[in-house]
Amino acid sequence: KFVENALIPIYKEGDDGCIFQDGEVTTPKGWKEAYQAFCEAGWPGLSMPPKYGGQGMPYSLTLVKTELCATANWTWQMYPGLSMGCMETVQLHASEPLKDMFLPKLSSGEWTGVMDLTESQAGTDLNQVKTKAVPVGDGTYLITGEKIFISCGEHDMSENVVHIVLARLPDAPPGTRGISLFLVPKWIVGPDGELQKDKKNVQVSGIEHKMGIKGSSTCVCVFDQSVGYLIGRENKGLKHMFTFMNLAR
Repeated sequence: KFVENALIPIYKEGDDGCIFQDGEVTTPKGWKEAYQAFCEAGWPGLSMPPKYGGQGMPYSLTLVKTELCATANWTWQMYPGLSMGCMETVQLHASEPLKDMFLPKLSSGEWTGVMDLTESQAGTDLNQVKTKAVPVGDGTYLITGEKIFISCGEHDMSENVVHIVLARLPDAPPGTRGISLFLVPKWIVGPDGELQKDKKNVQVSGIEHKMGIKGSSTCVCVFDQSVGYLIGRENKGLKHMFTFMNLAR
């Protein structure tokens, strides 16, 4: 019923594309409302553990849900689809405090997730990743660099966007063996769980003008000493990111 009543009617609106203005992205007409209905029905966390606000259902049901949504409106489905990869990556590789901080909101759909791999000088050659991560000393890191072709990297459908970012520590070895993985939220989460909206932690400088899947915002994401958190082990970031990549692909 959701697919028939919410996704199919707004399929053609996707061809109007997203609007980028002053660092903000507006999705096509009706898309935000469809996503809200999707969240209210409990679909984002269908297979997530109940301790994180999910329903704990078999992943086979999530696959059926995803297939139905993608068949009806592929471009819209990219937004919650990437969040699935984000949730899986955090659940499998992040620390318990990080899981507690981010998974409940991702499971409810209040926040969405994306992966940030590609850089302008590197393309698909991740050996050349130059984004840097400098430890602060309090368990956080300052992330500096630019990522391109980031699908759904900015939009108006959720309150926060959780970026899963490949970056290098100061003493990292060269090549893919020196890449670590970080969680970098668009808005920093305060100690009380509230979003600190005085300044964006991740900026978007533009979106691509494409021939297809126009409703999915393909962004240039800028990290300027953005606060991030290490996921998993140092210099094992590419291995951890394959959890996200394999699910998303």
